[in-house]
Amino acid sequence: MCQSIIEQVAAHACGRPQQLCLADNTQAVTYGELWQRVHGLSKELSRLGAGKGDCVVVECNQSVDYMICEFAIQLLGGIFVPLERNAAADRVSEIIRSVSAKVYIGKAAFLPDLPFFPISEAGHFPDVEPVDPATVKFPQKDDTAEILFSTGTTGKSKGIELSHRNDIALAENVICGVKMKPDNVELIPMPLSHSHGLRRTYGNLVNGSTAVFVEGVTLLKKVFSLMDQYHVTAMDLSPSMLSIIFKLSKDRLGDYADQMDYIQLGSAPLPEEDKLHLSKILPRTRLYNFYGSTEAGCSCLLDFNSMSGKPGCIGKPAKNAEFIVVDENRKVIASSKEHMGFLASAGSINMKGYWKEPELTVQTMENGYIYTKDLGYIDEDGFIYMLGRKDDVINYGGIKISPEEIESIVGKHPEVTDCACVPVKDPLTGQAPKLFLVLKDKDVYDQKAMKDFLAKNLDANKQPKFIQLIDEIPRTFNGKIQRNKLIEQ
Repeated sequence: MCQSIIEQVAAHACGRPQQLCLADNTQAVTYGELWQRVHGLSKELSRLGAGKGDCVVVECNQSVDYMICEFAIQLLGGIFVPLERNAAADRVSEIIRSVSAKVYIGKAAFLPDLPFFPISEAGHFPDVEPVDPATVKFPQKDDTAEILFSTGTTGKSKGIELSHRNDIALAENVICGVKMKPDNVELIPMPLSHSHGLRRTYGNLVNGSTAVFVEGVTLLKKVFSLMDQYHVTAMDLSPSMLSIIFKLSKDRLGDYADQMDYIQLGSAPLPEEDKLHLSKILPRTRLYNFYGSTEAGCSCLLDFNSMSGKPGCIGKPAKNAEFIVVDENRKVIASSKEHMGFLASAGSINMKGYWKEPELTVQTMENGYIYTKDLGYIDEDGFIYMLGRKDDVINYGGIKISPEEIESIVGKHPEVTDCACVPVKDPLTGQAPKLFLVLKDKDVYDQKAMKDFLAKNLDANKQPKFIQLIDEIPRTFNGKIQRNKLIEQ
C-alpha cells in the first residue's frame, strides 16, 4: 500500500493511465492526465514559494481543478487547507493567520502580500513533460496532509490536523465498508471543503475507480444528467440532500435501481422513514449509514437495507476502527440499552490533533482514543447504538429521549416541511421536549390537530411540552440541526 493518496494516484497513472479518474460538469480526466497536471501545478506552486511543511489555503469550487490543487500541494510535501466557497472575509483571514499560509488559491487574490494562484488555471498543465513516479519523492505517511477547519458555529473554529496515514486508513474504511468494486463510479455532491466529500473521493482514488463531482442536489436535472452520462453506480449523500431529492423528484431514484450498487449517507442522523422509503425504491441497492467525525471519520457503518429493524443502530466498526463505551471519567464500562455510556474510538483513522492546540487535543484524545459526548451502547452481537449527543438527549424524569426519534415522527406530518426538537428546563421532570416547526402554510396551523397527531404517533412520555412555529430550522452546511441556536431562543 502506498503511503499517501497522491502516491496511489501516481501508481494508477503508471498501471492504468487511461482509466477515468475525476469528472465534473465541465471536464473529465484520466489517472494519467491527473498525475501530469498535478505535477505541473506543483512546479508552479514551488515557484510561488510553497514547499515542504508549508500550508496552502484553497477555496473550494467542487471541481476537478480543486482536487488537482490538493494533490499538487501534497506532492510538494505541503499541507492542504481547504476553505468552503464564499466564506466570510473574517473567517478567511482567521484561517490564513492560523496556518501562516504561504499561498492562497481561489477566485481572486485575498491579501496583497500573500502569493495568489487562480484556481481556474489549476488544470492548465497538460503539456508538462511527463515524469516517472519512480523518480519522485512522495510525502511520508506521518507527514501532515491537510488541516480541516470546523465550521466554528459556537466560537473559534478548530483545525483538525490529519496525516497521510489517516487519509489512507480512511480510504480503506470506505472501500471495505461499502464493498467498492473496481469499476465503481461515484457521484459526490457533498462539499469537497469538508471531510465527508473528501474521504469518499479518497476511497475511489485508492481503489482506482471514478469520482464525479456536482454542486449539491438542488439542480436535479444536472444531477441526473451526470448520472446518465457517466453511468454512476454509487452516490454519497447527506440526509438533508436525500430529503431534497425525495421532495423535488419523488421516486426518481428508483429509476436507477438496476444501475445503483450502493448509496452511502452520513454527517447527520438519517430519519427512519427516509431509510424505509429509500429501501423500498432501491430494494437491491446496498444502503449505508456512516457514523464518524472529522477527527475520527468513517469509523462505523450499517447497511440498513439488509439490517432493518434496528432503530438507533449505527452498525459495526469499520476496518481501521475499534470502539469502547466509557463513563464520565473515561473508564470503560459494560454497556447495554439500560446502562449507556459515551462512545470512544481508536484506530489509524484518528487525527494527529488540533492544529497548534495541544490542550484542546488532550481534552478529546487520550491513550489513542477519541472520546465523544455521544450516548450509546454495544449489544451482545457487537452492534453499536447511539441515542444522540449528551447535550441533545432529553432527560425526561430519568427517561432518555432521542430528539431524532421525535423529529422522525413529526416529519411525517403532511403540513410540516422541517422540524427540530430540543431539551428545555422543566421544574417537575428536569427537562422536557420542545418542538420547533416549519410549516407549508402557518396561517392555517391547527394546534389541536397537531397535538392529536402527536398523541396518536408518540408515546405519552415523549410528547413535546412546548411547540413553536419558526420560519427556518438553523442547520450546518451538511444538514445538522444547530440545536444550540434553538435552545438560545
